[in-house]
Amino acid sequence: MGGIFKLSTLIQKRLVALNAGARPLVRTETKDRMEIVIQEIVQDKIFLDTEMNLQTAAGADDGGPPELDFRTL
Repeated sequence: MGGIFKLSTLIQKRLVALNAGARPLVRTETKDRMEIVIQEIVQDKIFLDTEMNLQTAAGADDGGPPELDFRTL
C-alpha cells in the first residue's frame, strides 16, 4: 500500500490529532487545518512509519499533547 492511500491516511491521522488539540508543527497564518497538514507534509514535518503510525520528523517541535494511539479508534 502506498501512493494516494498512504497520503490520505497521513492526512486523516494528522487532522484527527489537530482536532484533538495537537499544535501545528509549521507557522502559518491560516486556521484551515487541511492547509496546515499539507504544509507539514511539504516541509517534511510528519510521515507514516512502516506500521502506518503517524510520526513527527526529528527536530520538529511538537509542543502539543501526545499523539493519539490511532489503533484504538
